[in-house]
Amino acid sequence: MARARRGFKARRRRNKVLKLAKGFHFSRRQKYYHAAETVKRALHYRYIGRRLLKRDMRRLWIVRISAAAKALDGSYSKLMGNLKKKNIGLNRKMLSEIAARDFDGFKAIYEASK
Repeated sequence: MARARRGFKARRRRNKVLKLAKGFHFSRRQKYYHAAETVKRALHYRYIGRRLLKRDMRRLWIVRISAAAKALDGSYSKLMGNLKKKNIGLNRKMLSEIAARDFDGFKAIYEASK
């Protein structure tokens, strides 16, 4: 009996991995085994990168708000505590944008939180 080759489905699966390996060097792009290992690692780092981006952006927002609060002789923690007490519902992203682009607006928010 003749050996059965894997056929269409296997070729389609391999081509999907090789398509994701586009841009890699040498056999990482051309050979399925090497490409599959590299693509698996790349997808894992992509997942990690999405989490790290969120973390880094939050740190950036906090640094911006803290710098603006210090310019007004205050602190980040006291500002955020006062905002929470006064039920001013601005998130860190919006506060940092206001602090970076419209300092007078940030000063008004700071005064309202006192």
